[in-house]
Amino acid sequence: MATVELLSQSKGGMMKKILMVAFHFPPFSGSSGVQRTLRFVQHFPALGWQPLVLSAQALAFEKISPDLLSEVPESVLVERAFALDTARHLQLKGRYLGWMARPDRWVSWQFDAVRRGLQLIKVHQPDVIWSTYPIASAHAIASVLQQKTKLPWVADFRDPMAQDGYPSDPKTWQCYQAIEADAASRAKACVFTTPGATRMYQARYPLAASRMRVVENGYDEESFALRPAPKPVLSPNPFILLHSGLVYPSERDPTQLFEALSQLQRSGELNPSSFRLRFRASGHEAMLRSLGVQYGVSELFELMPPIAYRAALEEMMAVNALLVMQASNCNAQIPAKIYEYLRARKPILGLTDPNGDTAWVLKNAGINTQARLDSRAEIVNQLSLLLEQYRRGYSELPHAHAVHQASRHERSAAMVLVLNEMLR
Repeated sequence: MATVELLSQSKGGMMKKILMVAFHFPPFSGSSGVQRTLRFVQHFPALGWQPLVLSAQALAFEKISPDLLSEVPESVLVERAFALDTARHLQLKGRYLGWMARPDRWVSWQFDAVRRGLQLIKVHQPDVIWSTYPIASAHAIASVLQQKTKLPWVADFRDPMAQDGYPSDPKTWQCYQAIEADAASRAKACVFTTPGATRMYQARYPLAASRMRVVENGYDEESFALRPAPKPVLSPNPFILLHSGLVYPSERDPTQLFEALSQLQRSGELNPSSFRLRFRASGHEAMLRSLGVQYGVSELFELMPPIAYRAALEEMMAVNALLVMQASNCNAQIPAKIYEYLRARKPILGLTDPNGDTAWVLKNAGINTQARLDSRAEIVNQLSLLLEQYRRGYSELPHAHAVHQASRHERSAAMVLVLNEMLR
């Protein structure tokens, strides 16, 4: 309904322009966060908004990949500011001064980004400035541009910034707090990807509470539709449970999962010929190998390297089931990968706090195979249930309506509603 309304508005009026300040933009690689800005850029024009992108030079990106660069529409102007990575370009014998990486290691791009941003505003006269975290300096750049031009600003927080114990450096934490407080004061709208993060910031900044909105992450339908879904390989090959993406030692601590695997192996329910837990691009292979040795389950899991984005989506559709992990200290956050899991239409095992936003997304999609990440007993029960459902030919799959609502097009329409509301 909202999409139809937005399309009619865009046809009936002139195209508006939006200056998007985003460090994570192709050819940047290494985080699923790049998808949010890229898909907004793709879908905004059909919804009445022409994007102008202000990003950083590829020199600053720790990892780059050309696979997404071709998906940036040719009609979109992308301006790239000079930027360095303090940890790689400004260190001496592996060390650098702390102030050179506050609020983040790419703080150097602020200077040229402000200059280029002002030029873009002068020439193209955008209606709105939009900036996106997790690179905190993007909000700092947008704040300066807003103060100099008085244009309305949308601060896309995504996830919480200053948290208990994060960032661990007290001075960096103070920088984060100052940036978020400035955004809450100056931005016409503050956008978060989860209800929990929104409630947290409404309580933290009550004067800005009415200007805070939720626009979740999503999946890109076009990327899934490029090739037909591969058919899963069934027995006699092992059942493959896939975790695609980073495994954080705290926020996605797999210790109890490994204990559960050990118990199920001792009981005879799991063995290497019938079951395999696959970690794709975990980022912490040494930790996982150590846990495998500690609990005697090294033959029950495999560590796989990073692969291109579309190849990762194909893998999600080819395996037997998908695994998401999110600890209770991240109850106000939702892994962006979970929406691609929903679109893959595979059984999902959710290891997360039942009171958190990740559990909320899974429940709304009809996925009830959930256990606390820190509970070995619950993981044993739910993993056994998942395997039993598979053996009987019945598995819980995400509801169709939940999958549709999670598309990037629908999320873009939700963001455009925020933009239009703000201008009115």
